[in-house]
Amino acid sequence: MKFTRLTPDEAAELIQNGETVGISGLTPAGAVKVVPGAIARKAEAEHAAGREFKIALFTGGSNTQEVDGALSNAHALISRTPFQSNPDMRGHINVPDLHYYDQHLSVVTQNMRYGHLPKIKTAIVEVCDVTDDGELTFTTGANNAAGFCMLADRIILELNTYHSPKIREIHDIYLPQDYTERKAIEIYRPWDRIGTKTLKVDPKKIVGVVETHLPDGVKPFKPGNETTDRIGRNIVAFLEHEYQIGRIPKEFPPLQSGIGNVANAVLAAMGESHILPPFSMYTEVAQDTVFQLLKSGRCTFLSSTTITFTEPLMTEFLENFDHYKDRILLRPTEITNNPEVIRRMGVISMNTALELDIFGHVNSSHLFGSKMVNGIGGACDFARASSLSIFSCPSVAKEGTISAIVPMVTHVDQPEHDVDVIATEQGVADLRGLDPRQRAEAIIERCAHPDYRPLLHRYVELTPAGHIPHNLEHCFDFHKAYQKTGDMHNAADLM
Repeated sequence: MKFTRLTPDEAAELIQNGETVGISGLTPAGAVKVVPGAIARKAEAEHAAGREFKIALFTGGSNTQEVDGALSNAHALISRTPFQSNPDMRGHINVPDLHYYDQHLSVVTQNMRYGHLPKIKTAIVEVCDVTDDGELTFTTGANNAAGFCMLADRIILELNTYHSPKIREIHDIYLPQDYTERKAIEIYRPWDRIGTKTLKVDPKKIVGVVETHLPDGVKPFKPGNETTDRIGRNIVAFLEHEYQIGRIPKEFPPLQSGIGNVANAVLAAMGESHILPPFSMYTEVAQDTVFQLLKSGRCTFLSSTTITFTEPLMTEFLENFDHYKDRILLRPTEITNNPEVIRRMGVISMNTALELDIFGHVNSSHLFGSKMVNGIGGACDFARASSLSIFSCPSVAKEGTISAIVPMVTHVDQPEHDVDVIATEQGVADLRGLDPRQRAEAIIERCAHPDYRPLLHRYVELTPAGHIPHNLEHCFDFHKAYQKTGDMHNAADLM
């Protein structure tokens, strides 16, 4: 290899104060492992010496403690974009002592190309192979790595030999042309290959290679429970009914699923259905449950931007790679989340919410309107373009003191017009073709916890006239009651 070998600390020395840096990874899959920690150490040393040192950080989405946690705790960040899920970073965002710009995952690299976001100076990406002429093989995630490499002035590679170069067989690297030259993205089925297995970059841009041999370190999600299992069964029962009456085509459309234990419960229930046919997936993140569905044959093909498998299943996947290599494609996020492709294929999207209001608006990112949790991720990319947009969550939280169904969400990520179906463990509300008052009735009766239904009905009755029965004096009574007393039931005293 002709490229300069660097230690993590030598790589960090190349990064200067104020730089815009793009780092690969969406979940731990494809995330760089050691250079961010070295940058954090450099920041701490610079601060101790009385010098300013911060970078603007772009990633593929949520990243690891070694990236988001280390850099935010070292006060090494000016800003961060897009989705994140790190508790330490969340704390810094909510102080706030770093600027967090939340945006749709599908447009990050596109917005950079057109100058809507700062240009990347340095891309730091994980690969499992690099040739002397600049041909890169990414690891378990495509995410924004290709876009960052093409846009950056220079590239630092983490060459991770834990992953075999044979993983290139499941990559399909394709970046759209600019607006005036852009042609159709010719994906008609999830298995359509349109790109290349590797990315070719100008080798002069590669300023150094840091060698690693580390697994992704994916932690298992919390196991499901009776509530999440019931949500899964409710959604599958709804899809079975839609399929049997012909509103879902016999050639079942591809599925998109979010992440977490609710999403896993829905997919597990899909795997157990005797009515729905085997299905394909066109999604952005694939967890352990998806691998189990591939093993069983219930999922026939997976198109994703990452494979976020825990280490035992990743080992099993790699040991049986020849069996799975023709059933998986990894694409850049700009393709997996592209509305053109999602709408063409009629993808059914299934995502989770923090809270929903009785008119169908979804809050998936903020607590009580101000505290950032994670961000919007790719849910909005899929919700608006999908043939059927489903959002779900448990009906209550904190031992019933919080209702997830409220009169008005404190922050809107997905508006009512992008939400077709809402599901909780209580049931399913099909909102298609309903006006606001009809939606409120359906959501209250079918999705809200019985303890909160009288209060929600009382709220609707406060405004007998108007297209949407919102009452500006009382729309946040649930939230105000919780902040004052620790229990949303006490909203009764405010209405």
